[in-house]
Amino acid sequence: MALLSAEKVSFSYDKQKKVINDFSLSVEKGEYIAIIGHNGSGKSTLAKLFNGLLKPDAGDLTVDGFSVHDKKSEFEIRKRVGVVFQNPDNQLVASIVEDDVAFGPENLGVNRKEIGERIDFALSSVGMQDFRHSSPTRLSGGQKQRIAIAGVLALTPQILVLDESTAMLDPKGRAEVLSVVKKLNKEKEVTVISITHYMDEVVEADRVVVLSDGKIALSGTPEQIFKNQEVLNNLGLELPLCTEIAQKLGLGDGVLTKERLAEELCKLTLKI
Repeated sequence: MALLSAEKVSFSYDKQKKVINDFSLSVEKGEYIAIIGHNGSGKSTLAKLFNGLLKPDAGDLTVDGFSVHDKKSEFEIRKRVGVVFQNPDNQLVASIVEDDVAFGPENLGVNRKEIGERIDFALSSVGMQDFRHSSPTRLSGGQKQRIAIAGVLALTPQILVLDESTAMLDPKGRAEVLSVVKKLNKEKEVTVISITHYMDEVVEADRVVVLSDGKIALSGTPEQIFKNQEVLNNLGLELPLCTEIAQKLGLGDGVLTKERLAEELCKLTLKI
């Protein structure tokens, strides 16, 4: 059984225009999925549907077998799906880092000994254990976002949903957060659903879902998705910079990373 399953889900805020329309998706444990789409395509609405903050108007969405339509399941779903939003300042609630990370488990009634263990796990997972007694206000944007992720990890979720979580960060901060997310996915088997408009982040995913007007327009591996340049352009989406450079140099469609681009350029120079 899929860890998260959406079956013909539809949702609208005003009961007229559907923001999410007949959306179906199956996510397995340990997957890393990227969801991309133009502004207004419904990406952030999906994040709220995934952890039960919003309820579908039609269709069903289950997490680990719990349906979002079952009011008794809300607690179990929100324990399993943690969401990190765009602005970390909106998720930091305490004046000391460790207190902030402890906030979620304390509200779940976790005993003090286990809370300490969860703080240790969460901060070490994001590489912020040395900042345990620091004030979040003195941290950089990337560090704040890592603390926001730690706060979610302290709830021990099975699924980590990142809703444009790197949008307000500089390149260094984005790289810090992406590194943490990849580590959690590979080493801790945390299922990741990354909603982003940075195509360079998308190439790290196992699978990419392209959303348009609340529907899935494309789905596949990053290599499959970025071969559809015309479709992506029509949807207002760009290629990763490395892919765009490679195509202009005639190096093919399969170049998605800086490392692969460097390899292909070396091969090209050897032919000259």
